[in-house]
Amino acid sequence: MTAAAIAEAPPRKNAHSLYLQVLAAIVLGALLGVYFPDIAKSPWMEAMGKGFVNLIKMVIAPIIFCTIVSGIAHLESAAKVGRVGIKALVYFEVVSTVALALGLLVGNVLRPGEGFSGKADPAAVAKYLEPGAQRTPVEFVLGVIPDSVIGAFAKGDILQVLLFSILFGFALMALGERGRALRGFIDEAGHAMFGVIAIVMKAAPIGAFGAMGYTVGKYGSQSLMSLAWLVGSFYLTSILFVVVALGLVARIVGFDILRFLAYIRDELLIVLGTSSSESALPQLMEKLERLGCSKSVVGLVVPTGYSFNLDGSNIYMTLTSLFIAQALGVHLTAGQQFVILTVAMLTSKGASGVTGAGFITLGATLSSIDPRLAPGIGIVIGVDKFMSECRALTNICGNGVAAIVVAWWEGELDHDKLAAGLARRIDPSDVETAVATE
Repeated sequence: MTAAAIAEAPPRKNAHSLYLQVLAAIVLGALLGVYFPDIAKSPWMEAMGKGFVNLIKMVIAPIIFCTIVSGIAHLESAAKVGRVGIKALVYFEVVSTVALALGLLVGNVLRPGEGFSGKADPAAVAKYLEPGAQRTPVEFVLGVIPDSVIGAFAKGDILQVLLFSILFGFALMALGERGRALRGFIDEAGHAMFGVIAIVMKAAPIGAFGAMGYTVGKYGSQSLMSLAWLVGSFYLTSILFVVVALGLVARIVGFDILRFLAYIRDELLIVLGTSSSESALPQLMEKLERLGCSKSVVGLVVPTGYSFNLDGSNIYMTLTSLFIAQALGVHLTAGQQFVILTVAMLTSKGASGVTGAGFITLGATLSSIDPRLAPGIGIVIGVDKFMSECRALTNICGNGVAAIVVAWWEGELDHDKLAAGLARRIDPSDVETAVATE
């Protein structure tokens, strides 16, 4: 279907159903957590949220494999893969630096930690500060190489699956005509995996309800209010980054960031409900392809971005570091703040995929600046769960924009599809289905 046909097609009546269902589930879950916390924090409520996220995660590795292998195998030049990868990494580092700097700027202007009367609880975060909890750069690089291919898929390690997929794609490309049947099989397998996602997504409202209810029921509104200034500052900084920084990038490429956010609103709500940006990764990749980004660019940029383009996590690192220093009365010079920016740029990559990565990287960064600051992460442990949603939302926005930018930079962005997709209030796939049934 052409972009013009998409623009002319009538909207479907149930186009907003998932959006409304997930939104209602989040509200109901929050209300249950506030008024019936004993019910909300039951194991079954937690299981609803974790179960949905696990259903999504079980197909992430196969989808990444099929998407990347198919994209590379259909290319005529291996040099293009390296060119796309370099462009993606350059973009990631530039935008990540902006995110880190913005966190420092807001922390210095608003100074959310001044006058804080609470106390740190070193015992609450001792496990995150144990020797060896933070992986060294060498360990991180070696960790990208799986012990076995099956192990990489079993663990769902995105970087390990990404490495094997790239190698397999190159091998399939080298087979040429002999690999045509296998390429066709992998293409069809990818479509089948997205079909599985479509089925799983029907459970999104249940997952969002359980995850939000359990979070509010377990942590309560008191813990949020006690550090509301930090949480508010973090949300404000993230909004500024998405609207201003990413908005400027989007304007250069030729689209409106607010229209893009409306286009992926279903995915944003799922991330908000589950606190996991991975829960929306497959749908995001599929929607980006429908917006006119080439399959090969999406397959390389989005999975890589989940380890190297964590904009929300970068903002969290610098802003929270300043908050802790201010709360503990430790003055940080301009030079020390620059070191925070530099160290955070490295540690955020080194702990990718590690359980408790937010605290691990934060603890490593603070320890490298001033050992007195490291125990201060116990101050924010009570509200970290409330900030994790915002981190995940910012991360998924950043990776979506990154794929469009790299596709535009590579000359593989269909601007007609992009304009038509963002101009509609429904997803183009819904339109195609509606037109096909008429």
